[in-house]
Order: sequence, then structure tokens, then C-alpha cells
Amino acid sequence: MNDLLYIKNKKAYFEYHILDEYTAGIKLLGTEIKSIREGKANLNDAFCTFISEQLYVRNLHISEYSHGSFYNHEAKRDRVLLLNKKELKKLKTRGEEKGFTIVPLAMFISERGFAKLKIGLAQGKKAFDKRETMKERDVKIELSRVMKR
Repeated sequence: MNDLLYIKNKKAYFEYHILDEYTAGIKLLGTEIKSIREGKANLNDAFCTFISEQLYVRNLHISEYSHGSFYNHEAKRDRVLLLNKKELKKLKTRGEEKGFTIVPLAMFISERGFAKLKIGLAQGKKAFDKRETMKERDVKIELSRVMKR
């Protein structure tokens, strides 16, 4: 995995319990991949949904490419995710169950130069779960402060 470009959706880990993770390819335009390589993508409001038999990511914001001309892409268009049929079928059946959703977790560039999106089958957290997450994070911060002394 290319550590130079790894865009993470921190909000997803706070809002949801992640049950399964999948790595999907994304069908992109030329200016979109160039913009992603510059690190200009935002996953915070993105979500995945099925339209007919294909899985799409919606509200994934990829800024317009700085050197693009009139061929530039739309910033928040729907993009097709590429998974094999077995994974798509499993996600569709689990995603339709009550309380489950499919959330983008991270975006990265693979060794071969392709943009990949790590998605997760997630279940929403309750308010008390979120408080527990915040407590755990505070404890980790406090421990790191003590270890630095």
C-alpha cells in the first residue's frame, strides 16, 4: 500500500461499528485520478448505495484538477465501485438488512497506480458507544503524553 497517499474517513470510525471491510476499485475519469494523486479528495460525507446491480459511491468530493480544461470533472458525481459478483451479492443482502450501511473508510493508490476505496459494512453506534470511543481516545492521548516525559 502506498503510504504517501492514504485519505482516511475518521468520521466513519467514530459513527459506526465496522463489521466487514472490502477493497474496491473506482471507475474514474482522467482528471479525477490526477486530482486524487494531489491528495484533493474528501470522504467525510460519502456513502455507498446500490443502483440496479451496481454499487455506487455518492457525495465523494474530488476537487477539480488544477490544470484541467473544459474536460474537468464534476466534483460530487456518482462513481461506480468495482467488486466481483460474489462480494457485490453479499454486500447487497447484508446492506438491505435493517441497521446496516456501506461506508467508505479510506482511499489510497495501489502499487500499480490505481485508486482504491476501502469500504466497510457498518452498523451505527449509539450515543453511549460514541462516549466510550471518546474516552478510549482520551486515554490513548494521556498515555502518549506520559510516555514522552
